[in-house]
Amino acid sequence: MAIQRPKGTQDHLPDGSPKLSTDIRASAFRHVTETAQRVLERAGAQFISTPLFEEADLVKRGVGGSTDIVRKEMFTVYYFGDHGGFILRPEGTAGIVRAYLQNGLKQLPAPLKLWTHGPMFRAENVQKGRLRQFHQVDYEVLGSADALVDAEAVALMVDVVRELGLKNVRVKLGSIGDPDDRETYNTYLRDLFSPHLERLSDDSKDRLTRNPMRILDSKSAEDQHLLTELKVRPMLDFLGPEAAAHFGQLQGYLKDWNIEFDVDPSIVRGLDYYRRTAWELHHEGVGAKSALGGGGRYDGLSEQLGGPVVPGIGWAFGIERLLLALEAEGVSLPAPRGPLLYLAALDEENVPYAATLARKAQAFIRAEFAYRAMKPGSAFKDAERRGAVWAGLIGSEEAANGTLSLKNMQSGEQKVVRVEELRELQ
Repeated sequence: MAIQRPKGTQDHLPDGSPKLSTDIRASAFRHVTETAQRVLERAGAQFISTPLFEEADLVKRGVGGSTDIVRKEMFTVYYFGDHGGFILRPEGTAGIVRAYLQNGLKQLPAPLKLWTHGPMFRAENVQKGRLRQFHQVDYEVLGSADALVDAEAVALMVDVVRELGLKNVRVKLGSIGDPDDRETYNTYLRDLFSPHLERLSDDSKDRLTRNPMRILDSKSAEDQHLLTELKVRPMLDFLGPEAAAHFGQLQGYLKDWNIEFDVDPSIVRGLDYYRRTAWELHHEGVGAKSALGGGGRYDGLSEQLGGPVVPGIGWAFGIERLLLALEAEGVSLPAPRGPLLYLAALDEENVPYAATLARKAQAFIRAEFAYRAMKPGSAFKDAERRGAVWAGLIGSEEAANGTLSLKNMQSGEQKVVRVEELRELQ
């Protein structure tokens, strides 16, 4: 058997490939990224690209040492002597904030809106919508702590999926307050869970000391049962006046813009540098875990990475999961685009001439050509297989007259045009 692709990865295949039931049509993937680019850049976002691997310490600080991502799911790619290693990036935010600090982007007008897309890597248990190499669209805003920035970030995430055609999505909105609010909440959680220590999973026992809020999103069924039994109060009950006012402003802006949302007290972000706004975008068509993606405010991340105080907020969604949602909802993606013109010579001596014409036409339209002489029927059949709009035939008469015999592959219309008229072809 030939070598297979690694488990938990997918190939992005050209249109018409026979294995598109298990892999991704590359044009569909490109449609998602181009739509995101169009929506985000209309709002002033600029594209940024960072390396696929980063220093291990950056990822540990930027994602959090107590997270499953750092403890169980990171791919280490290189060690050299005493070097701490490089890590294939599990998400995009840490690298973008690192690039912002390292390259002096604070000098640009604030708030600075940035977006990117690309592969991320996690050692996941592979299942529907959960891969080891997956791709994200990522949007980050640096330099403002205003609730209006938060509202725009949430709205733009919704705008992207709406422009793609998704309707059955819902924003779940929460707040994790300020550091003092979170410390008060963590004290409450420690006091609540300590008498039930033996019933917690091993991961949650560890989290109880280091980061109790992480228990709330535990994957353990027993942990979740205990949460229900103890009737754990939500973080929203512990918001201080400033965080509560910020959360209220955010909701007001979203209502003004007709962005529907549900306040979900269960949404948490356990790391110290997260602040206030946190949200997820859900769709039931992507599997047991219905989140397409999510976002949050991380005003303390820059300091965690050794930089100055830089407020930030961002979101990301998984492209593969989004494509599952589009499929589940029956959204039709744009049909594959074939060439506008497919040229074929009727005799061998005119094959180079057809190739030259196609090459010239490629300066202004999508054009392909046959590499050997073909009979009209075969040329039309080949043009149809390639999705061409027009098939052009060149024989000795056409070559001598500087003309082409064209057939529209959709309507059947036939006409003779001069070579100079190819610029007007539609």
